[in-house]
Amino acid sequence: MSREAKSSYEFVVVGGGSAGSVIAGRLAEAGLQVLLLEAGSGDNTPFIHMPGAFFRLFGTKRVVSYKTTPQSHANSRPLFVPQANVLGGGSSVNAMIYLRGSAEDYDGWRELGCDGWGWDDVLPAFKKSESNASFSEPYHGTNGPLKVGNAWHALPTDLAFIKAGQEIGLPYNHDFNGATQEGVGLFQCTAFKGRRSSTAVAFLAPRKNMSNLTVLTDCRVLRLITEDSEVVGVEYRSSSGKISQVHAGREVILAAGALASPKILQLSGIGPTKLLKEKGVAVVHDAPEVGQNFQNHVEVPIHCRLKESISLLGQNKGLAALKHGLQYILFRDGLLASSIWGAGAYVDTLKSGRPDIQLIMFPSLFGSDEWPAPSGHGITICVCLLRPLSRGEVKIVSADPDAPIYFDGGTLSHSEDVETLIRGTTFTRNLIKAPSFEKIVSQEVYPTATGEEDARDPEGFVRKYVRPISHVSGTCRMGSDATAVVDTRLRVNGVSKLRVADASIMPRLVSGNTNAVSILIGERCADFLLQSMN
Repeated sequence: MSREAKSSYEFVVVGGGSAGSVIAGRLAEAGLQVLLLEAGSGDNTPFIHMPGAFFRLFGTKRVVSYKTTPQSHANSRPLFVPQANVLGGGSSVNAMIYLRGSAEDYDGWRELGCDGWGWDDVLPAFKKSESNASFSEPYHGTNGPLKVGNAWHALPTDLAFIKAGQEIGLPYNHDFNGATQEGVGLFQCTAFKGRRSSTAVAFLAPRKNMSNLTVLTDCRVLRLITEDSEVVGVEYRSSSGKISQVHAGREVILAAGALASPKILQLSGIGPTKLLKEKGVAVVHDAPEVGQNFQNHVEVPIHCRLKESISLLGQNKGLAALKHGLQYILFRDGLLASSIWGAGAYVDTLKSGRPDIQLIMFPSLFGSDEWPAPSGHGITICVCLLRPLSRGEVKIVSADPDAPIYFDGGTLSHSEDVETLIRGTTFTRNLIKAPSFEKIVSQEVYPTATGEEDARDPEGFVRKYVRPISHVSGTCRMGSDATAVVDTRLRVNGVSKLRVADASIMPRLVSGNTNAVSILIGERCADFLLQSMN
């Protein structure tokens, strides 16, 4: 794997995240000349590869936060959305939870005009990438490069959560990626034998000795180079400030994520004509939906104080941290060897036959960019909205690539999202009263002095404490209609030799964390590219 760029490659992949690393690795595996450009740094810190230490990556250069405009339906608060800035993207810094979404999600894509993206179409690609240590056929693969398996360590709080869920009527679900989503159980995660399995580790590292693959980190793409509506290469800037151009003989694949991909398209003249002219960008193709259809999962945290000292409070300090560190170094075992987000649930609050809320249990109290964590030992149950109806937008504010984007998340702009979260928080407050939780939980606590009063107003509570997750998507919508940004083989409409392959192409957000589906998109894009050559 070369770190010296040539002037021309067959394929140039922009973005080495969950999808881009897959694409570059698969194309290189096929013997093709590939350049992968990643804006962030390399994945050469131990905290990436040590599963239980991922929280140490936040606040470093490897995770950047995007600030939204004041969200008028969330008490006019600007909200912060963390995004990876490192090789492997979100797969290198996330909590490693591996959830694909439901079969209905993908069949819904097909109904929206995305032929070839139904559940039966995508399941083989999911299985192709996966080496699952806990499950096999018919839903899982066992020979792929991506290591997946159940969380290794079920903490006492995880077990209490699972038992409490069953006590109030949730079925036990041993596999959220199997026949059904509904229920309570342990998550699968992308870690194995004490090591994170990111896409950089799974798809790029095994090809490090291939001369046909070049990976450059700390290289930010400024724009795509076009000639008569044909994309022929990219212009990028290295960490030294040097600006270079590279030619793509076959295609450019844009996999920079749902915030950066539409920005690069717009800076390159592919976007809404009115916006481009206002910002002084020469129009290559009028694509009015570039940057529209923004979607993200949002959550409302419920904090509970514990009767005993069984949370993770203090485990990252002093002798406790030394013990965990030694256990990991010597045996690849203990708290640091697996994701600490072990247990969760899918809840059908409407009894409609399809879950609309996801619960994620964290074995400690935590805060946010706005609120400090409540003090003492406790747990946090995140009430996550699975299928938001709210929509936002992303757009450039000038022709300067270094200028921040205009970013309106549209948070809670659809009333049904608020209603669903109210049902989810009500369900969670009933959950913590279940016998198994009553044994360990003393009371609900709040991150602000007015929290108890806020909780008496369910809608006000949701609007005050809602926060975005990092599952941004939808801004380069896939479809078969004339206004779709990409077609069902991920080719950008209106120009040639350009595809987009990341979470931005989702027509509708899936009912689960977006790492698995981004890997799927990468696998399918690589297949499409190889098929087009044959």
